[in-house]
Order: sequence, then structure tokens, then C-alpha cells
Amino acid sequence: MIGIVAVSHSRPLAEAAVDLALQMGGDDPPTLRVAAGGPDGDLGTDAAAIAEALDAADSGDGVLVLMDLGSALLSAEMALEFATAPERVVLSPAPFVEGLVSAVVTAAGGASLADVAAEVAGAADAKRAQLGSAEPETAAEAAAPPPAPPTADELSFETTVVNPSGLHARPAATFVKAASRFDADVRIADLDGSAEPVSARSLLALMALGIRQNSRVRVTASGPQARDALAELRALIDDGFGEV
Repeated sequence: MIGIVAVSHSRPLAEAAVDLALQMGGDDPPTLRVAAGGPDGDLGTDAAAIAEALDAADSGDGVLVLMDLGSALLSAEMALEFATAPERVVLSPAPFVEGLVSAVVTAAGGASLADVAAEVAGAADAKRAQLGSAEPETAAEAAAPPPAPPTADELSFETTVVNPSGLHARPAATFVKAASRFDADVRIADLDGSAEPVSARSLLALMALGIRQNSRVRVTASGPQARDALAELRALIDDGFGEV
């Protein structure tokens, strides 16, 4: 499993963001290290501390680095000169908090460094999509066809989301972690919206759907464990993710 390093000017800020991410990461989260604050404990960043965190987080599968502000990027780049295996380190452009949460959830599902980096890089796009969903529909959006029905080689179910806040961060993370445990390609669509189905392994894509209480969803799956995946995911949705 990959490691993750959170680089911030403020240790309290980094620790709070890490705590949030770990709450979403389940029982087996990735190794996560904090490199925050200047050498004297004041606001700032320390390249030597970042390099130490990179080495501590690297189990051999690589390390993803999330940074808060501009000079944190400079310090992280400098830290690569001192790290033992800089070729296994990726500096992510993702927003700090969204990136950490998405990285922890995706890495916990066993994704590679390249896949986790690609997933979190879209964090800002996912937020823009969520904000855009609150705007009035254009004529084209209103006329958009519903998601296509499943193909012959796919299994599926349709149900209604019952928990009061819909698929907000915690249940969305639970859904993604559950889907990632199975050898199956799982996708979810909001039948009341116009968006295309998204991968059930992508926390950001799932949250961008903006699925709310009473939304109708279709979950499809194909692959060796498709039936088992659908059974577990349906139980999660129909039970309201333990929130009802």
C-alpha cells in the first residue's frame, strides 16, 4: 500500500486534516505522516522534516504528497533531494483537505501510486461539478437522456437512497471502500440526474453526483465478484449506511 505525506505550514491544521481523512479510511488506512511547521515549531515548512516523513511513509509502493500553500511546494521539491527514493514520490496538485481524504480512501482500496495520484488530481473539478449542480438546468441538460440501462453482461439493481444527507462524505467513503474490496467493475448512476454513471471506486466522482435523500440510483457490476459486490452495496444503501 502506498504512503501519504501531509505538508503544511501549520501542524494543528495538518493534524486536523489527517484526522478527518483517517476517519474515512476504515480499519486499514495507508501509512500517513505529517511534516508541518518550521524548524522552530512556528508557521512554516522544513525540507529536512519532509524528507524524513517521505522515507518513513514509503513501504516500497511509493508516496503521495499533499501540500497546503505555495512555499510548501518549494520545500517538498527540495526534500526530494534528500529522500532515499525520490523516484517513488509524487507531489500532488490537489487541494489539501479534499486531496487527503480522497487519497486515504483510494489508497485503502489497494490502488497504485499512479491511480491514487490520478484520482486526487481531480479534486478541484469534483467540487466545481458539485457547485455547478446547484445552478438552474440549461435546456440541453434538461433534455439529456437518462443513464443507459445495463448491458447483457452486467448485473444491476435500482433503489432509493434513504439516509437524510444522501451520499455525503462518510457514506460515500464507506461505499467506495466496499466496492473496492471486490474483483468487479462497479458503477453507480443517479437516475434523477443527467450525469453519466461513475466508478464506485472514485470518492470524488461519487460525491460530484450530489446524490441526496430520496434520489433513485442504479448500481451495475461486471466481473467475477459482481453478484457479491451488488449484494453488499445494496445492503449499505438500503440500510441508510447506519444513519437511519
